[in-house]
Amino acid sequence: MPDAVILANATLVLPEETLTGHLRFENGEITDVVAGSAVPKGAVDCGGDIVAPGLIELHTDNLERHLRPRPRVDWPHNAAIVAHDAELAATGITTVFDAIRVGSLEGSISTGWTRYARKMAYEILAMRTAGALKISHHLHLRAEICSHSLIEELDGFGPDDRVGILSLMDHTPGQRQFADLTQYEAYMRGKHGISQEAFDAHVIERTALGARVRAPHEAAAVEAAQRYGAVLASHDDTTVDHVAVSAAHGIRLAEFPTTMEAAHACRQNAIAVMMGAPNLIRGGSHSGNVAAETLAEAGLLDILSSDYVPAALLYAAMKLGTLWGDMSRAMATVTSAPAKAAGLMDRGMIAPGKRADLIRFAQVGDVPVLHGVWSSGTRVA
Repeated sequence: MPDAVILANATLVLPEETLTGHLRFENGEITDVVAGSAVPKGAVDCGGDIVAPGLIELHTDNLERHLRPRPRVDWPHNAAIVAHDAELAATGITTVFDAIRVGSLEGSISTGWTRYARKMAYEILAMRTAGALKISHHLHLRAEICSHSLIEELDGFGPDDRVGILSLMDHTPGQRQFADLTQYEAYMRGKHGISQEAFDAHVIERTALGARVRAPHEAAAVEAAQRYGAVLASHDDTTVDHVAVSAAHGIRLAEFPTTMEAAHACRQNAIAVMMGAPNLIRGGSHSGNVAAETLAEAGLLDILSSDYVPAALLYAAMKLGTLWGDMSRAMATVTSAPAKAAGLMDRGMIAPGKRADLIRFAQVGDVPVLHGVWSSGTRVA
């Protein structure tokens, strides 16, 4: 472990407040938090920079972007994992749940939904065991309910894989995120360049598949999460009925509810609401669903996820701090709240005894500029 480090004359983001002070960490753990502008001998003078807990990312598609940087390009996986890890560290993310889809598709349109989860998980775990990664990596299995191979793929995982989150996803046309078939048609035809006739056939195929497998696949995924010891999450809840089903499964984390109605129902059922940081930054959903800012203004936003832009996480938290007028509350959406949702009680806040996952940054206008990132006490960016 590195020698003790003191970050002084910093704006510390604590669980309930921000204040000027210094903190000390050693052997991967925060040992002291002290108020005041004093700079002890040997300390790093932060010059008023903000020092906050390292960011915790529960759902990111970023690894897939490194694996397939262009259509039909399969980048060497270990190199992709290392590049993904370095990118996250450089944006202040110190804990990540790498989202990997389980469930492949057969049909008339090549969607790219082939089997890859088991092999990918082995590769991530091997790189972690080898000490090749800068930050803390965990597995998040995205269980695609409307697929052909879900149950068989789930059976390939067990408790030793340390799956932290399993989310229930249903991308059947006309359901949840794709409830608006006009939006879905624009997405599919734009991405895959297919004809109207091919799209119509695809909708018929997928709808029939969903009707046939939804119930058994959902039950299998819920059972698998229990077997793994994983947190169970919902995805794209749209109606009160969707949320009621989630609550009955014991779900306590809702990823990207698509309507205000669903978000209210989540709050009533003690289910934490997670929204995309890009949604907040852009001012709305690219799929036409409820805006993250709308939920934030209504007090219904608990957790942010970078989703498909790692650098969005800290940037969105800063915007949320301005919106709420409370930086401590805003930073909790990317630190302590996701830590609690994932059951990681050793991190996510600046306090003695907590893991020394930390970020130091300044603000240039409304943009955060990182000056340092530490993962378990080791500087990684």
